[in-house]
Amino acid sequence: MRSVLFVCLGNVCRSPGAEAVFNAFVRREGLTGRIRCDSAGTAGYHEGEPADKRMQCHAMRRGYRLSSVARQFRPETDFDEFDYIVGMDDDNVSDLQSLASSTEELNKICKITDFSSKEGHDAVPDPYYGGADDFELVLNILEDACEGLLNEVKTKAGDNEDAQDQ
Repeated sequence: MRSVLFVCLGNVCRSPGAEAVFNAFVRREGLTGRIRCDSAGTAGYHEGEPADKRMQCHAMRRGYRLSSVARQFRPETDFDEFDYIVGMDDDNVSDLQSLASSTEELNKICKITDFSSKEGHDAVPDPYYGGADDFELVLNILEDACEGLLNEVKTKAGDNEDAQDQ
């Protein structure tokens, strides 16, 4: 089982959006039993709250359901539980790196746009204070990047299975 944790600041827009998009792609590929994901925030501003209603609305129009509740990143357990810890922007990545206590933990941290196939965005902008176009842009970037991330996870999962078979 491979595991992915998406992380943004408050865990109510970008990271739950990424979680929903990625889960939809995992289901589409028939990999539900092999890949799991979750989301978290670097700050606990919205702990226990559902995803932002605007994000839910825009995601639902594309067939994605945001069902998780916000939680804060837990370095004491999340570094152990997840193979990929995926920040939405440079600040998220930097915050995560400051919480890592080993090279192994640092190596799990990456930025979602590292997996994008389309140029033009080096981060997922926070739409919280924006309008409808900002939420649509976030979903466009996430769809592209999650496709690339899923390909990466599938490749790595296949490498691990081959190693275990030998």
